Parts: sequence; C-alpha cells; structure tokens
Amino acid sequence: MALAGLLWCIGALLAISVAAIPAARHRWGTPAVYGSALCASTIGLGLALASLLGGGALLGALTLPVGLPWLGAHFRLDALAAFFLVVVNLGAAGASLYGLGYGSHEEAPGRVLPFFPAFLAGMNLVVLADDAFTFLFTWELMSLTSWALVMAHHRRPGNAAAGYLYLIMASFGTLALLLAFGLLAGPAGGYAFAAIRAAPPAPGVAAAVLVLALIGAGSKAGLVPLHVWLPLAHPAAPSHVSALMSGVMTKVAVYGAVRIVFDLLGVPTWWAGALVALLGGVTAVMGVLHALMEHDLKRLLAYHTVENIGIIFIGLGLALAFGANGMRAAAALALTAALLHVFNHSVFKSLLFFGSGAVLTATGERDMERLGGLIHRMPLTAFVFLVGSAAISALPPFNGFVSEWLTFQAILVSPALPQWLLKFLVPAIGALLALSAALAAACFVKAFGVTFLGRPRSDAARQAVETDRWSLATMLILAALCLVAGILPGYFIDALAPVVRALAGAQLPRQGELDWLTIVPVAQSRSSYNGLLLFLIIAFAAGLGAEAIHRWASGVSRRSAPWDCGFPDASPATQYTAGSFSQPIRRVFGSVVFRAREEVNMPPPGDLRAAQMHVRMRDVLWDAFYAPVAGLVSYVADRLNKVQFLSIRAYLTLVFGALVTLLTVLAVWR
Repeated sequence: MALAGLLWCIGALLAISVAAIPAARHRWGTPAVYGSALCASTIGLGLALASLLGGGALLGALTLPVGLPWLGAHFRLDALAAFFLVVVNLGAAGASLYGLGYGSHEEAPGRVLPFFPAFLAGMNLVVLADDAFTFLFTWELMSLTSWALVMAHHRRPGNAAAGYLYLIMASFGTLALLLAFGLLAGPAGGYAFAAIRAAPPAPGVAAAVLVLALIGAGSKAGLVPLHVWLPLAHPAAPSHVSALMSGVMTKVAVYGAVRIVFDLLGVPTWWAGALVALLGGVTAVMGVLHALMEHDLKRLLAYHTVENIGIIFIGLGLALAFGANGMRAAAALALTAALLHVFNHSVFKSLLFFGSGAVLTATGERDMERLGGLIHRMPLTAFVFLVGSAAISALPPFNGFVSEWLTFQAILVSPALPQWLLKFLVPAIGALLALSAALAAACFVKAFGVTFLGRPRSDAARQAVETDRWSLATMLILAALCLVAGILPGYFIDALAPVVRALAGAQLPRQGELDWLTIVPVAQSRSSYNGLLLFLIIAFAAGLGAEAIHRWASGVSRRSAPWDCGFPDASPATQYTAGSFSQPIRRVFGSVVFRAREEVNMPPPGDLRAAQMHVRMRDVLWDAFYAPVAGLVSYVADRLNKVQFLSIRAYLTLVFGALVTLLTVLAVWR
C-alpha cells in the first residue's frame, strides 16, 4: 500500500534527523544528511504521484497504536492528500538537492541538519493525519522544527526577533485550530475525521469553525492581517529552508484550510465564499504593494508569497460561493485554478528563493542596492531567475499565467450567481487580482533589473562567481518544470481531476483529449488557451527577429559609447535604483497603505554637503492590530511583575481567593 510506503519514508526522515546530530560535526555529515533526505523525498514523491494518477487502487487508511490511548493515530491517503504530498515532496526533494551544494557554505550545520529532515517529516505527517490530535501534534512538529531552522543564524541582527514573532503567531494559530477541532468534535468528542464527517456541525458552529480555521491556517499561510511574521521569518532562515517555508509550508497551511472548510464542514454557504475571496483579494494587493517597497531580495520574495496566497484563496472563495449555489461546473473551475496555483507557486517560488540563495552565497548581500551586473558574473543563475520572474509575473508561456488565467475565467462566470452581494463583490475582487498581477510584473522588473542588470554597485557584486553545480541543477530542473507546466497545462489539470471531483462534485472536461492540447475551461466559444502553440509562436518570432538583426542589421551598424543621459561619469551611483523604481508606486499608495513620509535635507547655498532624503514607512496593519496588543501585554506584565515580590501571607491570600473564585464559578456553571 502506498500509505505504508509513505509512512516508512517519514520514519526514515525522522531517523535521519536523529542521526544528523552526531553527523553534523563531520565534513561528510552535510552531503550524507541531504543525500539521504533526497532519497526519502524522491521515493515519497513517486508514491504520492502514483497515488494521485493511479485512481483509488493505491489510496487507503491506516491506524497506528500511538497517540491518545482511546484514539490512536489515524492516517489516510485520499486524492487531496496525494496532491499535497506531491507538492510537499517535490519541494523537499528540490531543497535537499540544492542543499548538497548550498549546505557546504553553511556556517552552523549543527543548527540546520538535525531539524531539516524533521521539518520534511512534519509536513508530510500533517497531510496524512486523519484525526484532530494527530493533525495538531504534527502541525506543532512542523512549526517547531521550522522555528528552529529560522533561529539557525540567531546572532544576526533581527533574526531572534523574527523567530520570537513566528513562535507567537504559530502558537496563536495552533490555539485557533484546537478550538476549531473542539467545535467539530462536539460533545461526543469524535476527534477522528470520519466521525466529524458523519456529524456535520450546525450552521452557527460551522460559522465559528470557519473563522477559527481561517485564523489558524491563515496565520501559517500568510493571510492578511495575519502575515506579519512571514516577511521576517522566511528571509531569516537559510535559503533552501526559506524556499521550503514559502513554497511548501504555506501550501500545507492551505491544505489545512481546504481539509476543514471543504471536507469537514459539510455543505458550504455563499457568505463563506464571499469572506474567503475578499480576504484573498486584499491579501494579494497588500502583499505585492509591500514587496514593491522592499530592497531586501529575500523579503521581497517573502511578501510575494503573501500575494500568491491571496490568489489561491480567491479561487477557494469562488469555489465555495459557486458550490453553495449548486454551480458545480463553475466550482470545479475555481477550485482547479486554486489548486493549480498551489502547485505552480511551490515551483516558481522555490526557484526564486534558490536563486536568491545563489546570489547571497556569491556576494554575501541581500540588499539589491548593493548588487547589479550579476548577469555577467552569474549568467546561469540570472537565466533561471528570469524564468522564475516571468512565471510569478503570470507571463505566458510559463505556469503562473495558466492558473491566474483560470482564476479570471472563474471570475467571469460570477454574473450567474444569484446573490447581489456576490454580483458586485466578485468583479471588485477581479479588479484587485488584475492590479496585483500588474504590480507583480513591475516588481520583478525591478528585482531582476536591479540585481542582475546594469553595473555592479559594490565590490562583492564585482567579484561574484557562479554558484555550484548542485544548486544550478536544482534551479534548471525547476525552471524547466515552470515551462512544461505552462505549455502543457492540460495534463496537470487532468491530474487534479480526482481532487476536484471529490471536493466540488464535478471536474473540468478532460483537457488532454482536446485538439492540439488546448485547454477550454468554460466553452470553446468563450475562452481557450494553447500554451504549446503560444510557445512555438514566441520562439519562432524571437528566432526570426534575431536572425534578421544578425543577417541584415549588423553589417550597417556601428559601435560607439552608449548615451550616458548627460552623466559622463560611469559611476554605479548614476544608475536607476530600487528606491527610485518604486517611488511612483509609493507616491500613489504610500499615504494610505504605508503612511509614507519623505524628509529632504537640502543644505543652504554654498554648503558643500550632499543633500539627503529619508523615506519612513509604517505597516498600518501592525499599528492597528498588533502594536496595541503588544502594548497591553507589556503593561499587564509590568503590573503582574509585582507578584514576584509578595510576602508569604499575601501569596496564601492570593491562592485562597483564587480557589474560592474557581469553586464559585464551578457551582454556578453546574
């Protein structure tokens, strides 16, 4: 059975984690740990892919005599779990292969190697869990091991604070999920998912569970306003771990939301779809706006994870709204778009974080203002980063375009919804999605241009060298996958059919059977997309243009110095910077979203000091939601600190008063 094989792979990862503690002291420990994790993840990927494509023959359930004595540990492999296991193990295999090269530069392998395989095992176990206790236990295992990896470089400025905030938000999310499962279990205490499915909650309880699930899973995924930890923690981790956290762990959080909302809550309601889709739209726009303001390459990528999580939740919300109104074909379209974007984002975001890790290894810099010109020093890294930038910007013929295009197709079906709120809300969400797509393209023009083009802005950028072959191999594989999923999307859509059919009660038509590999989500007369044909047209046009230029234009052209815009000095300071690129966007949105303030210090005439401009921005959501809570906690802690210095008489009085209060509450409750 595939489930037993997957559990053996997970057991192997946990054994590797234990063996990595002594192995980390030796030079051979790094390749041994990452190589073993690569083998286990590759086998898990094969089993998950076979289970997804092979139908129900390889699916099943298993109960182990561990965990709670009267419950045991339930594990189940269904189509939904199989798909997310493909995502998890594909990302795990890529990070392990990348780690074979990147790990040789790790300054503290003893803080990374023992937790890396345990993190992979935790994500796999969350997806396979089939009861509330096992789900929460493995969810905490995933959170704590990832926190340990975030704290691997705890002495660097800001990393300890990032880890502390991550731990707080992870605990808060787990508490919300604990309450959600408590409500789902009900008075009978049926914590197994099968028992929960058999007794769906009442409408009021279902509403509370939905909110708690969005808080619990949304805090891990990065939904606004629960995203504040993500742009701090993801960049703090080693780059291959950052790829796992942004590309894979956030998808495990999406899995948690889908499992609860689509599987355990019973019949969906239209207002739940409106809430989820609205949160997704706001998250997408807020994420990309914050990304545009960033100069730190890894933080920019982390904020784009927030944006793409928003796109996924737009699709999930639309699927709920369509399903509640009996529009099963439209629900299948929206759910397919969301799940396909789960896979696509895991691929191109891992690729981009690997690329940023290669840049960081070669230069020691994450600040784009100190990079530039790397296309000459690191041409292969520049190429794969360009592919990832095009994919995340939803440019055809890459995979990011397909899933976002399918989401737009689902939005265009929304006028058939009967609720007037949805008739007005969904087009507005479509406008937010279009805005986020346009801003994402602008952001990655900035990210790629400032990092790889132009002249080097520092000695570190001038002296950079290409990264190792293991890292390059990983990035080239993911870049090829971005292209394949973009030009042959029908096969990926067909692979999702069992998942969509189980959750939405319908599926898209078999795309692989259509003429010329064209995908038709609604009807041939309304919309269609042929990625292979578009790729051939682009390749032919580019090749024809290059041949024409080299054959007829090169002979009559002359070489001369390029126009220097009136600056004869070839200093890198005369180049367009990341700050100047984002200034127009900051001028438009800054006063509302960032409370941006520009302060210009202009010396008086005759003073030879340089003029200075300072830009100060604030996170409005942090000021609105988190700063008051942090202030209240500090205030209460300062007052309660006096309890440490009471006398014995005062302590006895305090204990007696607490006992009387609790007995009174118990008497009133009964």
